Amino acid sequence: MNSPAPKFIISELGEYHGVQFLLARDELTHPELPGNKWRKLKYNLQEADRLGLNTLLTFGGAYSNHLAAVAAAGRLLGRRTVGFVRGDELAGQPLNPTLARARTDGMELHFLDRETYRRKHEPEVLATLLHETGPAYVLPEGGTNALALPGCAELARELLVRTDFDVLAVACGTGGTLAGLLSGLDGQRQALGIAALKGADFLRADINQLTQQATGRTYTNWELRTDYHGGGYARLMPELRQFIVDFQQRHGILLDPIYTSKLLFGLFDLAAKGPFQRGSTVMAIHTGGLQAWGGFGGEPG
Repeated sequence: MNSPAPKFIISELGEYHGVQFLLARDELTHPELPGNKWRKLKYNLQEADRLGLNTLLTFGGAYSNHLAAVAAAGRLLGRRTVGFVRGDELAGQPLNPTLARARTDGMELHFLDRETYRRKHEPEVLATLLHETGPAYVLPEGGTNALALPGCAELARELLVRTDFDVLAVACGTGGTLAGLLSGLDGQRQALGIAALKGADFLRADINQLTQQATGRTYTNWELRTDYHGGGYARLMPELRQFIVDFQQRHGILLDPIYTSKLLFGLFDLAAKGPFQRGSTVMAIHTGGLQAWGGFGGEPG
């Protein structure tokens, strides 16, 4: 399968407190592999081909966008996929919509107890898992490694060519997308990450480490905000749900409940509080993840 054509649209969201907001609709770039998940997979898949490994092995929680994306990529590309899911208590329960779709797409699901899951990247633990599954190309949780960055860098470079902006903003889970955007910006403009999980201060070091691995550089033109997680990674507070409903009514765009909703909620709040310069333009990125609504009772409406 060829990579999705970079033909996403850019939606104008209007002016808030003197700041212009744009939204790069990366969730529209591919019907089954939208947004940053495809971009992070692209060069990893090429590396798996180079190594002659047809099996993709990866990790994720019960509602992981990454697991869903790897399973879809496996079906589309004719790859075997294996997913290790956090929480062995899930093994005897009916599959949620995310996991059911992953299995329909051909992914072999294994459920790990949480202690083993925390140790999944230790060499002896990983060796045991590979002994069970056979040779495989291992993708980390969330798909973030040095090879994830070039695909995200392509998005930043395209945005620089297509339009003018002062700040490029994205939601952060593992930090890989922001790290890739930084390498693509190459010191131009400012970048802002909004963490989607609690206690995300560690991401600052992770992002610097990723850019160093991928480009030999670290960057200073970025900031990470950790105060808009909305109660935690998979929490959807009533205030955030109402924001999503209001945003869809105003702009005709559905946001996901975990990432881009928190990004835009945070950006609009920051615009009201004043850290953005009046007259500046903020480009936000819709990274997809709409399949996660299956874990929240379906899309709002």
